[in-house]
Amino acid sequence: MTTDLAPVVSRNPADPSDLLVHTPASGASGVANAVARARTAQSGWLHGGAAARSAALAAIATAIEAAADELTALAVREVGKPVTEARAEVARTAAIWRYYAAAPYDPTGAVHEPATGSGLLLTRRRPHGVAGLITPWNFPFAIPSWKAAPALATGNTVVLKPAPEATACAQRLAEIVQQALPEGVFTVLPGGAIEGNAVASAADAVSFTGSTVVGQTVARTATARGIPVQAEMGGLNAAIVLPDADLDTAAAHLASAIAGYAGQKCTATSRVIAVGAALGPLREALAEHLRALPVGDPADPATVCGPLISEPARSRVVEAAQGLPEVAVARVPGESGGWFAAPTLVENVPPGHRLLREEVFGPLAVLLAADDLAQAVRIANSVPYGLVTSVHTASFDAVLNGLDQLDTGMIRLNAPSTGVDFHLPFGGTKASSRGPREQGSAALDFYTSTRTYTLVPAHP
Repeated sequence: MTTDLAPVVSRNPADPSDLLVHTPASGASGVANAVARARTAQSGWLHGGAAARSAALAAIATAIEAAADELTALAVREVGKPVTEARAEVARTAAIWRYYAAAPYDPTGAVHEPATGSGLLLTRRRPHGVAGLITPWNFPFAIPSWKAAPALATGNTVVLKPAPEATACAQRLAEIVQQALPEGVFTVLPGGAIEGNAVASAADAVSFTGSTVVGQTVARTATARGIPVQAEMGGLNAAIVLPDADLDTAAAHLASAIAGYAGQKCTATSRVIAVGAALGPLREALAEHLRALPVGDPADPATVCGPLISEPARSRVVEAAQGLPEVAVARVPGESGGWFAAPTLVENVPPGHRLLREEVFGPLAVLLAADDLAQAVRIANSVPYGLVTSVHTASFDAVLNGLDQLDTGMIRLNAPSTGVDFHLPFGGTKASSRGPREQGSAALDFYTSTRTYTLVPAHP
């Protein structure tokens, strides 16, 4: 029964004594009931028409913009996101809803001539029904939105199970979204693994973002049921720096990609691969930028690196760096009481070390050396993940001749590995992603299935 479940608890990672949420978990039965209500509401939501869906999503965008200061402060407080990043995430969240507000008017299929005879052949995309969304804490508004908005735009209803650490953000987002939607169309279910598994076991399509282990479990559950599933999981992202790059600019980009938001992004840079003569100068420049990087209170506009999300998360980062030669370590706040870890760059990491095969999810990166671009690409590809690689060079030849060999879903040239364009497909290769891409128009394809109609005149 629900009353026997451990409560959902969320604390301020910069001040763990600040308790934001202590609420009962939904339980498997709560999830089943919510999915049933969403399935009942889905037909009315779909057949209400494109204009109604478009107007609702546009209204949500406007409401998010109106509540921007409140939502920014909540993200700072609940997930420790530096206020400058939190403000940008809220702005992007509103833009996501506005972008998908146009989608209900998009064509849902095509008309084709038959191979022989008279009649018409039609294709038409139709919604799956109830979209089950399982989302992480690090982008508490943007990730639920870039999943929910296309699902709703195409006529699905939504059941969202957020990470416990972002429960307050998800509940506030739900209040805004639900004001624009009919009852039962969008539901948030507080909980943890039990509720996540129940969503994957009941919904008609599942979209997941989170850890690799959990994502693989969700994908297996959904696949066994024969329903569509997408899972965005870990990253162990590399930055390749060639000698002809502007090394100071590259180092600034790398420092922000390593330690921005305490490295708690699946697109964060975990490995820096210096090619040839770039090694020495890059080491010095990156060490300087990391040491100067502001670490501290996420409510301070100057802060780039705030706290880790939890005490176990901080412990994982500290333990991963133990015993390794340090190139640079940033200063951390004194007795703040928050879960802070120093942004760190290490070198001479032995083969097989966990930093070369596991995502630690913190402000920690490894400096590696390569003789040439071909070796750098091999090093970049040598891990189980393949989400994003950044490449820093002034050579267009390197772009043309080397980058197609990278086994990652996204490649960013002369830019940090972090950063997402919500109107383009997002996803990786290998253990980073499972199933179709999300965001952009790719999301509209995921949340629908294509039907083929053959229309033959009754009296030819």
